[in-house]
Amino acid sequence: MSEQRTPAGLSEVAELDLKPALEAVLMVVDEPATEEHLAKVLQRPRRAVADALRELADEYAAQGRGFELRLVAGGWRYYTRPAYAAAVEGFVLDGQQARLTQAALETLAVVAYRQPVSRSRVSAVRGVNCDGVMRTLLQRGLVEEAGTEPETGAILYRTTNYFLERMGLRGLDELPELAPFLPEADAVEGESQEGVPSFDPDAIDGDDAQDDAERTTT
Repeated sequence: MSEQRTPAGLSEVAELDLKPALEAVLMVVDEPATEEHLAKVLQRPRRAVADALRELADEYAAQGRGFELRLVAGGWRYYTRPAYAAAVEGFVLDGQQARLTQAALETLAVVAYRQPVSRSRVSAVRGVNCDGVMRTLLQRGLVEEAGTEPETGAILYRTTNYFLERMGLRGLDELPELAPFLPEADAVEGESQEGVPSFDPDAIDGDDAQDDAERTTT
């Protein structure tokens, strides 16, 4: 009869030094890790894990390291320090443009501040059909469906946890105040939406450049 053994490493987890163990785990996560999950994996009390994470974050900041440990979207993850963004961008992009277009950024901002919001309302605020850009945001995981509008049955959209992660926010309450920048947004959204192009699901998927072209002609 074969002898059953505890998987290698699991029996030794509780004996590891907590801070180095946290560093090792956080080096391989692909999304922010919650304190509860880390406590379970490392077999430690959540309070001890939470204290160790904050101590690590303070140590990195005091040492001026090129990375930092942040609490974002409900969990902890390593990020490069903003002061070294140019170096990271040069290495990752290597001359290629990987950022969202201005049209996509504007659309994402409307969703973030008006959510849950329908495509037609986003189009009304921007003054141009946003269907193509919305599909791009959906594909990139920055927005998601959030039910339907009771009055019209239109699909509503909201931002995702991935959006919070990419923006470095703990929650939507950390978004800056919108009114000083778009004082006319409420008035625009309240206007009739007649003339806003409708979404044709069978049409060829347009890109952000086409959206920008439409905007310049309105």
